[in-house]
Amino acid sequence: MTAHIRTGNDKRTARWRRALVVAVALTAASTTLTAVPQQARAALPPQTIADPVHYWNDVLMEVVRREGGGPGPMARSAAMLNAAIYDAESSYQLKWKGKITSEPYIRADKYAGWVEGPDEEERVVGRTAYNILLGLYPGQTHYLDARFRERFGTEPTGFDLLDTTIVGPMVKQMRDARNADGSDNDEKYVADNKPGAWRPTSYPDMVDPSCTQASQAVTPFWGQVKPFALTSGSQFRPPTPGLYGTYEKLLASDAYKQQVEVVRKAGADGPTAKTPEINRTTEQEAVAWFWANDEDGTYKPPGQLLQATREVATQQKLNTYENARLFALVSIAMADAGIAVRDVKFLTQIDLWRPVSAIRDSGLDREWKPLLKTRAGVNVTPCFPAWASGHATFGAAWAGVMKRYFRNDDIAFTMTTDEPQSPIKSRSFTSFSQAAKEDAQSRVWLGVHFPWDAEDGLVLGDKIANHVFTTKLRKL
Repeated sequence: MTAHIRTGNDKRTARWRRALVVAVALTAASTTLTAVPQQARAALPPQTIADPVHYWNDVLMEVVRREGGGPGPMARSAAMLNAAIYDAESSYQLKWKGKITSEPYIRADKYAGWVEGPDEEERVVGRTAYNILLGLYPGQTHYLDARFRERFGTEPTGFDLLDTTIVGPMVKQMRDARNADGSDNDEKYVADNKPGAWRPTSYPDMVDPSCTQASQAVTPFWGQVKPFALTSGSQFRPPTPGLYGTYEKLLASDAYKQQVEVVRKAGADGPTAKTPEINRTTEQEAVAWFWANDEDGTYKPPGQLLQATREVATQQKLNTYENARLFALVSIAMADAGIAVRDVKFLTQIDLWRPVSAIRDSGLDREWKPLLKTRAGVNVTPCFPAWASGHATFGAAWAGVMKRYFRNDDIAFTMTTDEPQSPIKSRSFTSFSQAAKEDAQSRVWLGVHFPWDAEDGLVLGDKIANHVFTTKLRKL
């Protein structure tokens, strides 16, 4: 079965099956593919986004806005999409340009054909992307079909010989590689129920219906998902605060007490009787919101970094093959970052509670609230442990790939945000590392992370980026 055949009683499926049978029969019966006449094709509709890699990543980000969910699954989708696009684009380069300059992720094929068809590169990339996304998000079929028609001016179920020669194999090999990878594990989390251990943070004045019990913890076993490049989610597991071994030793340490004081003063929503002063500037508060993208309806933290990748790639004038490799590297690193940081959060000895629990439940300040709140104005904190920071890990994995890809960290660029509560919509940076560090620090200013969550996330993310860059899609 080729990649975009759908299940059910869809009449288009039946037509596609008949077309595929005819195509395969013609191909098998002929000594060369020149026996199969090239179908006449209209020119592509006018495009507002020139590069197909950029276009289909935009489609992914809109799907994520519609679907919601945790950043780990979103990063996995991006890695599947962009690694499949990269292998398909590599196959096109191998077939019609005579060579590839970097290794494929899984495999690139010099597929059958004697004459390059019209818009063939665009079709190879677009049809691969469409089918990957269709498999990941079947509930978004109507939207994906509309974006396919917008790009090609034709129906996605229309016959294209490339589906048989290259698109189908590229989609299948990616799906096969990710089957049974553990991403469908719906096992519920059981809390440690000790001081210092993570617990739902719904208080009478901070009611979050999505986080009233421990079993609602978001993707607690994502750390066991099969990585895209790492040997395991625990490959680069950081030591702190797990080095304390027990919650009792952790809470008794001076280092922990200092961590609590920093976020207590820097991340409060407002002053209270016991926390009368807030140690956070107006700019830091704006920065905290710029990086948030926590709520459903946004493109989530990985989406913000994919958008930044596009801004830099456009600025650097990358071609489609270069874009495919860059987006694949970035996405693989972020997918593994999502796995590795969930390993730290849930699968180590310390499932660290959030600052609001540390401050309220210990009696330091029972009125304290984090700056982070919903669009309805309800103060909230993410429904999973604090250590380490996902934002920091994603940001460092992204920055680590970017600076290695361009062989230069000090590239100036501007990026945007999807966060509706952000008072600023864009920020400019002089380096990738600067952006990653600000991303990490923003979580302390939002009141949802301790400083060491950010620091360990930055180290973890860069180690992942280095491993991905030195082991995958290497230059030939």
